[in-house]
This record gives sequence, structure tokens and C-alpha cells, in this order.
Amino acid sequence: MPLTAALASLETPALLVDLDLLDANIARVAAACRAHGINWRPHIKGNKTPAIVARAIAAGAIGVTCAKLGEAEVMADAGIRDILIANQIVGSSKIARLLRLREHADPIVAIDDPAHIAALVAGGPDADRPLRVVVEVDVGMNRAGVPPGPAVVALADAVARHPGLRFAGVMAWESHALLLPDPDKEATVREALARLVAAADLCRDAGHAVSVVSCGGTGTFPYCAAQPGITEIQAGGIIFGDVHYREHYRVDVAQALTVLATVTSRPTPRRIILDAGRKAMPPDIALPEPLRLPAVEALSFSAEHVTVELVDPSETPAIGAKVEFLVGYGDMTVFLHDEIVGHRGGEIEAVWPVLARGKLK
Repeated sequence: MPLTAALASLETPALLVDLDLLDANIARVAAACRAHGINWRPHIKGNKTPAIVARAIAAGAIGVTCAKLGEAEVMADAGIRDILIANQIVGSSKIARLLRLREHADPIVAIDDPAHIAALVAGGPDADRPLRVVVEVDVGMNRAGVPPGPAVVALADAVARHPGLRFAGVMAWESHALLLPDPDKEATVREALARLVAAADLCRDAGHAVSVVSCGGTGTFPYCAAQPGITEIQAGGIIFGDVHYREHYRVDVAQALTVLATVTSRPTPRRIILDAGRKAMPPDIALPEPLRLPAVEALSFSAEHVTVELVDPSETPAIGAKVEFLVGYGDMTVFLHDEIVGHRGGEIEAVWPVLARGKLK
């Protein structure tokens, strides 16, 4: 679609989302979860925007997954109650903030060590409003988490001994499957999540209620959604799509997120200088792709500029023209911007503040 006058009038760099594509991606994930009888708890570390989360919840998502406590606070302030913090929260001041979240939300926090339990208990959780806890299980990612087996049950037992805590279940991230080709990816996801489900079953055998068996990201969708015993998936970046997911993880999803830039210089007929560099659309994980340009030979990025070298000389685009780029990797792009401009058919419908931007603590 050619750039409309409404979008061409925006000051740049500007982060845009095509609402038709965004809504279609949301509907696709929600439908897949319904088909498999599981919940969708989208991770918001990529979009960081309550207004976008609200669209997912309206489509059927049960809540959100956050990477950081600060993100969870923003989501709770926006009225979202069911929040999984898929991370360990460490430090007395952060634990105090976590416990305060229960005043207007129902958070879940991950643990993988008895020290986490001791710290949570020291924070003084309220037995009348117990804090939900999940055990993170390492199913092959080799980051945080305990091995599936007796260690998971031991932590569940320890949580259950404290009335201010409530064991809710288990979570994992099968990220070691991301770069594998099919059918190896599907087989690896299946094996990894079978280990997670087996850990959940061991907890049930030990007398614990397990309501949450959480996993799954964009790069393993839809395989993660299809595994028996899973109760929810966390895929979040899929609502935007980007070059990284398409090229590296081979996820077939519409790319809804773009960055709009302005041509500021044309030093030669083959060279185009634009005002959106690494600070607006970083190229490190995947190279952004310019739209509606003559054939491009190369892109190079500096802090505030992108330089486009064309294959053949061209008088267009001229200084002042706008060029749209497909985002290389949404997670590393959105947090650089104050707002996201939502458009449908090129007409602007909304401008949303990225309220969880900078919430790293």
C-alpha cells in the first residue's frame, strides 16, 4: 500500500502499527489457543503498551506475562489483574513492591531456589491474599530453572508450607528449539514440554493442585500450543511479527510493525540518508527492510541515520520524502519509542504511549 498523506505528515522517526494486521495476528493466536483448549497469556516485553494488551484481552487472552516487576506494575495500573512475572524477583525492596501488587492485581512470580521462598516469606505475605508462585523448570534452555523431577516437587512442597504463598504450577521456555529446522523444531518442542508436563504431574502426585503449566513463545508457535498437558502459552511478539521471526525462526506471521523515516540528504543518485538509525530501529539481530524503494544494494546504520545505497541511480525518493521500514526485531525496537501510531488503511486511528518503556527494575 502506498504511503498515505496522513502517515506522510508524521514527524519522524515514528513507530507505526497496521491495525488490520495486528488484529489479524491477535485473532490467529486466540483462535489457536481456543482450538487446543488452552489459555493465552501474551508476553508484553515486546509491546510494553497497555492499549495493545487490551486488544489481546478483548480477543480472549486471560492476562499478561511480564519480564520485569516494573512492567507488571504498569499493567496492574492499567487494570490488568492476572499477571505472570516470568522471572525471579530478588531484593527486599522489590519483594515489597511485588507484595503491594496484590492490592489491585493477582500476580504470579517464578522461583527456582529455596532462597527465593525464604525471601518472599520474609517480606510478610498475607495469608488472606496469598501470593501465587510457579516453579521455573529448565527443559533444555540452560538458563534459570531446576531440572524436571524431584527438585520441582521439593520446591512445591516448600511453597505449600507457607500460608502466605500458594503453589500455582510450573513454567518453562523451550527456547533451545528456536533455530532448529522443521521437523527437528517440532520434535524438540514436544520433548521439552513433555518434561514440563511430567514435572507438573509429579507435583499433582505429591498432592499439589497445579493450575498453571505455562510455556511457549512466538518462535515455537504453534507447536507449543498443541502439546497435551499445557494450560497456557506466552507468545507475545507474534502480534507484531518482524524480520527476525520470519527469517530466523521461520514464523509465518504478518508483519504489522514499521518505522517511518524521512530522507534528509541525497549526496549521490545512489545514496539516501534518512533520520532513523540505531536509536530508532536497531539492525543488530535482524536488518530492517525498506519498503517501496528502488532495488537496494546495502544498508548501513549509525546512531541517528540509516544510509541506503541503491543498485542503480535514482532521483527518488527526494529530500523530505518518507520511507517506511519493516522492523528487524520488535523487542529491541518498541522500547526506543515514546509512542506507537496505530493506523488502518493508512488512516491514523490511535496514538498509544509506550507506558512500560524503561521499566527495567
